[in-house]
Amino acid sequence: MSKKAIILLSGGLDSITVLALAKQQGFLCYALSFDYGQRHNAELDAAQKIACDYEVAEHKVIELDLASIGGSALTDTHIEVPKTPQPGIPVTYVPARNTIFLSLALGWAEVLQLHDIFIGVNAVDYSGYPDCRPEFINAFQALANVATKAGVEGQLINIHTPLITLTKAEIIQQGCALGVDYKQTISCYSADFQGKACGVCDACRLRKTGFEQAAINDPTRYQ
Repeated sequence: MSKKAIILLSGGLDSITVLALAKQQGFLCYALSFDYGQRHNAELDAAQKIACDYEVAEHKVIELDLASIGGSALTDTHIEVPKTPQPGIPVTYVPARNTIFLSLALGWAEVLQLHDIFIGVNAVDYSGYPDCRPEFINAFQALANVATKAGVEGQLINIHTPLITLTKAEIIQQGCALGVDYKQTISCYSADFQGKACGVCDACRLRKTGFEQAAINDPTRYQ
């Protein structure tokens, strides 16, 4: 039987790279995306196309209403997405997002009776989000194995973070070596209804710089 894994698939640059890496490692992949009340659905459209192209075993999209608690420029239209770098944790941080996403992935993992979950968090070229750090992943890994039937019975859950120590340029280079088509990904916080990127938000700046430093042509469609 093939080894199986859940891949958190946002439709962005990092998550498609993680999916390609998991496939390379021989995992039968189950993609998990979230319609959580974000500003646009362009990234979900991208995730659906990516999941189809990579022939995942199943692509599940879970609806959440994180907009109901607000607190982030990505879920609250009254908070403007910054166009310049911000000190500290930026307003684009979505409260507890990765904790919630990984918790639901953990539940699905138990249902599917698999023990591997991949997430594209990055602690080098990231935006200051506390839930993208090794400390968070290590803490969630420990939680996963005391809070689940699988963990208690000795079937340990593994949280894979293959990009966590890489720069954006290194991620792009690794993805290109795997044949990843980054043109179909959406990273922008303020993409339009056609999926075209704004080019000025934090996510766009990190992405642009990554392609420049990797000396690879940026295929992003900009507004």
